[in-house]
Amino acid sequence: MRQELMDKIWEIADRIARTGDVEIVDIEFLGGGKHRVLRVYIDKTGPEAAGGVTLGDCQALSHGMEEVLDAEDLIPGGEYTLEVSSPGVERKLTRPRDFAKSVGKKVKVVTTEPVANATTWIGLLQAFAEEVLTVEAADGKTAQIPMDKVKKANLKFEW
Repeated sequence: MRQELMDKIWEIADRIARTGDVEIVDIEFLGGGKHRVLRVYIDKTGPEAAGGVTLGDCQALSHGMEEVLDAEDLIPGGEYTLEVSSPGVERKLTRPRDFAKSVGKKVKVVTTEPVANATTWIGLLQAFAEEVLTVEAADGKTAQIPMDKVKKANLKFEW
């Protein structure tokens, strides 16, 4: 039931996002009872992408989703808080398209088991092909990391 609900929420969010210049990056449904939070992360697409996500982008998606979710009475119990925001500068990378779009950027990848004698790799994402990430660390070492060994990954911002 939970996966079916999440699939339906993704479908609704994607449909509404396509009406603007945003894409759905991630969706979380947390908590229970009156304290449930449906958190939707969006990013810019198209020619406006360099400007980043605006408050207007978040509001537009939020209003569109609320209308559909409430009209369809999709969330059991009906009580939840909807939050729409940017994923931030160190956004999570979870789907193949996230990795493909991040080639050439600095990343942090934590693996489920050691890859080339390490479980944490911080460096440049050189390539992503056939479900394998190629990460080059600052010391010049390179790792080929299969997607199925990625525990978590995110962009790494240089402060």
